[in-house]
Amino acid sequence: MLYVSHAPDEVARLADHLVALEDGRAVAAGPLAATLARVDLPTLSLRLGDDAGVVLAGTLAERDTDWHLARAACGGTSFWARDAGHAVGQRVRVRILARDVSLALSQVADSSILNILPATVEEIAPEPHPGQALVKLQAGDVALLARVTQRSVQALRLAPGAPVFAQIKAVALVA
Repeated sequence: MLYVSHAPDEVARLADHLVALEDGRAVAAGPLAATLARVDLPTLSLRLGDDAGVVLAGTLAERDTDWHLARAACGGTSFWARDAGHAVGQRVRVRILARDVSLALSQVADSSILNILPATVEEIAPEPHPGQALVKLQAGDVALLARVTQRSVQALRLAPGAPVFAQIKAVALVA
C-alpha cells in the first residue's frame, strides 16, 4: 500500500519503507529506521524539524506494573518507556526524537534517566539554526539521532568515532 503523509506521527506508526520527496523527486528511499537516521538529507531534517528522530521496531519484553513502565527490546538494545498496555511479546515501535536524546562522555550513576546507552558518534550535521547540530549515533545495532547545541559539540569534542553515552528519558518514549 502506498500512503502519502506530511505528518511524522503517522509515518512513525504506519510506514515500513519511506520515500522522501522534494519538488516531486525522490531524494531518499529505504527502510523507515535507516532513512530517518540519515543526517545527509538536510531537507528531510528541515521538514521534520522538532520531530526528527528514529523509529525502531521491537518486541515488548517486559512490563513493570508497579511503575507503569514497559521495556521494548529492539535488536540487541532495549528501552524503558511508558506502559501503553501492550502484551508481553507483542511487536511494538519505539519512536525516539532527536530532541529527547542528550549526550555525556561518562555514564551518570545518579540520574532519573532510565535509558543510558553506550554509543559511538557516526556523523555530525549542521541544523538550519546555526547554534544546533544533528548527531547520528550507533548504539549497538541501533542508530539514534541527538540534537545538541554547537557549543556542546565543541565542549564534548564530538567527532566521528568518539565514544559517548546516549541518555533518553523514559517519559519521552512511547512503545
